[in-house]
Amino acid sequence: MKFLHAVAALGLPDAAAAKENAMTPMLQALHAPAPNAALADKQQLYGQFVGAWDLDIDWYPAGEPERHEKGEWHFGWVLDGRAVQDVWIFPARDRHAVDWRFYGSTFRFYDPALDAWHITYFEPTRPFAIRQIGRAEGRDIVQLADEVDGVTRRWRFVDIAADSFRWLGETSTDKGASWALELEMRARRIEPS
Repeated sequence: MKFLHAVAALGLPDAAAAKENAMTPMLQALHAPAPNAALADKQQLYGQFVGAWDLDIDWYPAGEPERHEKGEWHFGWVLDGRAVQDVWIFPARDRHAVDWRFYGSTFRFYDPALDAWHITYFEPTRPFAIRQIGRAEGRDIVQLADEVDGVTRRWRFVDIAADSFRWLGETSTDKGASWALELEMRARRIEPS
């Protein structure tokens, strides 16, 4: 069922269409029911988020008014359980009165040589893409990107619990000496893994 929710998050019109399309060869090849056994312990860093989440989002775009909206986030195992992919939608699809919407997806895989995760986020609605390295830092997860056009981005999962977490998107224009909050999301689990 969780996979059908994630497939539906890709913009398919209803659950029947999602079920029908969930059986396409491409989606069958992409989907994995669990982490790969050889990497299962390391995969739990991001695997703990597999499932569906409701979001309360505060966005502080530079030079624009703040935006506060609901969102949705769907995580799943992919590629023989060797990676975690998500679909992020802001604002949530049921917010029909909104005349703007962002759809993005993140692909994460563990690299034993680095003992860290390679992360690629892409959002074709703006368009925007970023590559990061992610690691556990204490109970948090910190993802750092290289500087691009004088801006460094740090994305963090904090206050992680079984059914909730906060996600902070921060920027720095002084090589990490100080950080400005760009996006904060408060997540509540609506479907378990």
